[in-house]
Amino acid sequence: MTAARDLGVSYVMPVLNEAGYLRDAVASVLGQNYAGDKEIVLALGPSADSTDEVAAALAAEDSRVKLVHNPQGRTPIGLNLAIKASQYPIVVRVDAHSELAPNYTARGVETMFRVDAHDVGGLMDARGKNPLQRAVAAAYHSPWGLGGAAYHSGAPEGPSESAYLGIFRREVFDEVGYYDESLHRAQDWELCLRIRQAGFKVWFDPELETAYYPRDKYKALAAQSYASGVWRGELSRRYPDGKSIRHDLPPLMVLGTTLGAVAWIVDPWLTTDAPNTVRVVLNLLKLAPVAYAGLVVFATLTGKRTTLKEKLLMFGVFPSIHFPWAVGFVKGRVHGAQGTLDRGRVRS
Repeated sequence: MTAARDLGVSYVMPVLNEAGYLRDAVASVLGQNYAGDKEIVLALGPSADSTDEVAAALAAEDSRVKLVHNPQGRTPIGLNLAIKASQYPIVVRVDAHSELAPNYTARGVETMFRVDAHDVGGLMDARGKNPLQRAVAAAYHSPWGLGGAAYHSGAPEGPSESAYLGIFRREVFDEVGYYDESLHRAQDWELCLRIRQAGFKVWFDPELETAYYPRDKYKALAAQSYASGVWRGELSRRYPDGKSIRHDLPPLMVLGTTLGAVAWIVDPWLTTDAPNTVRVVLNLLKLAPVAYAGLVVFATLTGKRTTLKEKLLMFGVFPSIHFPWAVGFVKGRVHGAQGTLDRGRVRS
């Protein structure tokens, strides 16, 4: 019988406009310190850069690189196409903006069989190649950036609601189905929900680390945050388990800071005979933007491994994450996602 550490592994990667990152991402996969056979299936969307040329060159250089075409360019469709085109009993989702630690696969497969899990995930170690990208990475690591999820900030090893990327036993897709192609984002959470509902285990292992390179422009970061918020709102409409109290905090923050800004504008125009109640309400509302600004300053100053320039850039990073996400969440919660795309990633 084949030992668990020798099982073949199929890596699946949806790819769109990733010419600058794809080669390093694939190299980190094929260079894994793992004894079993390996292949990587790239699901190529309609890129506007030289991604297809880079992918074709990689496939020509190494027969373990396989290509499938994903004309619609959507992540869940690409993942499903790649999984169905792959062959090995272990399926590992990877991202073109990420690089796996050398022992990622060996540790993940060992953990999967050690704890009898069907999906294993680990830490997303956000990094940067320029000052703004490093500032975004620092915000991702902060509990004030993306809400302190285990795969961002770390947590003890154990059962998990969801898994970053994911290392799967192939048979789980036969049991619960593939990624939901109606979800442009957050499809990993929904798949993990079905895995857990089927009685299987989703597991978090903090020893698994994946280097991830976030957006390196404010506009792209805001577009990504908005789309993420919209689809999280869509999930909360579809599934009671998809909503958490922490999802309500950013919309409340936006409402409070907006009303507070209005209060600062209105206050000087009040006449001397304005009711005291009105003044008290305005003064309370004026505290909201001050409190948010204080939170941003605190989160920035406590950010780890950041230079002075990166800290200054973080003052713009936190609002670029929080405000678009909050507006998107309300839109998705009230009206649904309605096919919202991440405009920071999809280019014409």
